[in-house]
Amino acid sequence: MKLSDFARTILEGDTLKSKLLDLDSIEFDSFDYDVPKLPSRSGKIAFSKKQSRFPKGDFHLVEKRARALNAFANHELLATEIMACALLIFPHNTDELKRFKRGIIKSLTDEQKHFSLYSNRMNDLGFEFGDFPLNDFFWKHMHQMKTPSEYLAIMALTFEAANLDFAHFYENIFREHGDIKSANILKVVYDDEISHVGFGVNYLNLWKQDKTLWEYYNEVLPFPLTPARSKGNLFVEQARVKSKMDNDFIQNVKDYRSDFNVINRKGWS
Repeated sequence: MKLSDFARTILEGDTLKSKLLDLDSIEFDSFDYDVPKLPSRSGKIAFSKKQSRFPKGDFHLVEKRARALNAFANHELLATEIMACALLIFPHNTDELKRFKRGIIKSLTDEQKHFSLYSNRMNDLGFEFGDFPLNDFFWKHMHQMKTPSEYLAIMALTFEAANLDFAHFYENIFREHGDIKSANILKVVYDDEISHVGFGVNYLNLWKQDKTLWEYYNEVLPFPLTPARSKGNLFVEQARVKSKMDNDFIQNVKDYRSDFNVINRKGWS
């Protein structure tokens, strides 16, 4: 399949079937593409202007766990759409950039898998994806990803790095409440995110020239994002070691302080 057909089907198709399109082989074709205002979605999976607050507690209630799974699944679907867009807006005129895009495709297929795991688990609990409002939050940063380095700084070393902490945290929460199936899904996501973050670490190290990874990351991370967004309130250092972040980078992220509320919370109810 042509790369452009694959990526455009995910972005411009408005059903889950299009979003979960499988790719058996890749043909790197030539194309021009502009970032759309939003990915296409219709019906139950459409973006909503309503707000659905993420549950802060009461995870013994099935409805609260379903709300959390709905949010997790939407994050995975947004990541799938963002990665599809990255396949379309960045060049692949060298072997290195083709390898880079193959890495994006590997991450994208993992995101599709994660979405299906979360969505199917919602079905087990008596709910469907889209039963609760869906936001477009992560997509709002798509316009800032003007280069491959900016894409990796935002996606791999910020949002996916933060998910190392969140996936680990909520795995423990679900396990404590006896929802072993959901906890096991979060463990799968956690393990895959290590490789996704590692993908970003590898290429930013390749492109940083004489800078440290920490210096280059801060240079290419677009404002108003800061390293504060790359972690939760529970910092999982071991996962970052496994992703091949160097110790200086890990300690700088760990010690980074800002007024971002998530990392300043004293506890989670």
